[in-house]
Amino acid sequence: MTENAMKSAIGLIAGGGQFPLLFAEAARKRGRKVVAIAHTSETLTEIENHADITYWVKLGQLGKIIRYFRSEQVQETVFAGTITKTRMFHDVLPDFKGLTLWGKIDTRLDDAILRAVAATLEEEGIRVLASTCYLEHLFFPLGVLSRKKPSAAQMEDIRFGWTIARAVGGLDIGQCVVVRDRSVLAVEAIEGTDAAIRRGGELSGSGAVVVKLRKPGQDFRFDLPATGVGTIETLAAVKGAVLAVEAGQSLLFDRAAMVRAADRAGIVVVGLGEDEQGDVGY
Repeated sequence: MTENAMKSAIGLIAGGGQFPLLFAEAARKRGRKVVAIAHTSETLTEIENHADITYWVKLGQLGKIIRYFRSEQVQETVFAGTITKTRMFHDVLPDFKGLTLWGKIDTRLDDAILRAVAATLEEEGIRVLASTCYLEHLFFPLGVLSRKKPSAAQMEDIRFGWTIARAVGGLDIGQCVVVRDRSVLAVEAIEGTDAAIRRGGELSGSGAVVVKLRKPGQDFRFDLPATGVGTIETLAAVKGAVLAVEAGQSLLFDRAAMVRAADRAGIVVVGLGEDEQGDVGY
């Protein structure tokens, strides 16, 4: 990347959570001017303190996003943060551009929607970059992070859940499953990871194992798996036992605080990988 590019504006299409704030901070440290597009009722208002310029839009206002970026001479952007997917049924206010795009999408799955939005932006001369382009240090590491290590029985559940999660991800349904004793208790869909953990944990009673992976062919420009303190708090509330995450393919926020919370609750936190033979381990 050239020196001029380093000092140019970069767009940030921000959803909820702390990821947009972290990206804005990291990009500004690299000399970029951050132009944030924040979503009403989703993006934290603190984004205004982290970005150089912030514009607020409603979900679906794609034409407005493009106009704002053009006014700030933005030629590169990232997607960062979560959008509550259930809002697409009752809280969307699309402009003409968004409505036109929505009508062209055959399936309303995550990747189909996001790829369609990205394609439209790129047609307008706005390149969509990987959301991790300044945040590689946030990737989930390989190995056991907590004091407790997974037992042999828990490793069997992890490997079982890994196979299920990979298959579910291949259908672009979700990135997480909740299992116990090699039975599937919950599969993440539109409701999100925390809701899936609560649902599966309630069925388990205790001892639930959560497995979270990237989707096959995951596009690193958007919607990477992410975990943090909130994930552990949700798992602890249902007396869950294990959080197993695919290392190097997902994001980890507030690592130190997350590990402390896991240790207090006696929860195993482990990053795993898959070798060429398909064996899962750390």
